[in-house]
Parts: sequence; structure tokens; C-alpha cells
Amino acid sequence: MSQQTANGRIEIICGCMFSGKTEELIRRIRRVKIARQPFRLFTPSRDTRYGLNQVTSHSGSRLEAQTVRSISEVLNACHDVKVVAMDEIHFLDDPPERIVAACQQMADQGIRVLIATLDQDFRGEPFAAIALLMAVAERVDKLSAICVCCGAEATRSQRLINGHPAPADAPTLMLGGREMYEARCRACHIVPRS
Repeated sequence: MSQQTANGRIEIICGCMFSGKTEELIRRIRRVKIARQPFRLFTPSRDTRYGLNQVTSHSGSRLEAQTVRSISEVLNACHDVKVVAMDEIHFLDDPPERIVAACQQMADQGIRVLIATLDQDFRGEPFAAIALLMAVAERVDKLSAICVCCGAEATRSQRLINGHPAPADAPTLMLGGREMYEARCRACHIVPRS
């Protein structure tokens, strides 16, 4: 096995909204830059909250990134790199199995694959691709936030519609920030059923 292949791995940074996932991804990429390792940073084209062609944390940290719609665009653009980083991978338009297969392929080729993503939707249910990736990843860091209701450790993303919890039958993917989401603990997380 070559040294290049031996360095391939998948690292997942996951958690709820406002837990610092993108901030941690940016921190790791800054270290990659210091080490002078060739890398590519990707963000889904549908994530336009802070503008195009950049990864931006809620605290304002940002790095230039390439926008993509699918994991195949990532595969096509990751030649001659040691690190591929992706933010908000749950927004890609691919089936979960394709996302996992592509990440496995990159890692098998000796690429360090860094992913920052939500692990659960607003209902508290796992995103299928992320659950599968967590199972095959060499490293998983699950971050938490602070519950806005009680101050406990928050692991859920509470979606709000007009200040009230979104019903279970609301669309799964909706872009938003503090105007639409809150970090909540299990006890304070509410998903009204129709």
C-alpha cells in the first residue's frame, strides 16, 4: 500500500444547527493550508444563505469554495488534491448510496475527505447519507449547541414557522438561519404531528 493510499480517510463533523460544524471545517482547512496540502472545498449550490462560492459559518468565518449540485461534480474536480472538504453535504441532489460510494472512492484513492453536515433533519430523524457515512468514517465528531429554551446541551434543530414549531409534514429541506431555526435539546424539541 502506498503512503498516498494509506492517508485516505473520511472525517465527519456533524450536529445540529448552530453547533459550530462549519466553523470546525474552516479551522481544519486552515490547518491544511498551513501544511501546504492541495485541497478543494465544496458547497452545495442550493445553500445560498451567505452568497455563492463560499463556505460561511454563522459567526462569519468564510473561505472560498466551489459550488456543486451533485457528488459527481466533486469527483470530477478532485484530481491532484490530498484533501476534499464539503459543507452541508445533505443538500446534494444525489441518492445516499451514491454520496457514500463517492466518498469511499476518494478515501480509497488516498484523499482525506472532510464533511461538515447536519446529522438530523428538523424532525430529529437522521439524514440517510449521513448515517451511512458515519458508519464507514474513520472519524466522527458530533458537536452540540446550547438549547435556547432551557440551556441544556442541544442536539436537535428546531424549525420554526411564524415563531411556532414546524409540523412533521413540512418539507424536509429548507434554507434558513436564526430566523427559522433554533438549537434545542431532546426535551424541548417539538414536532407537531398532523
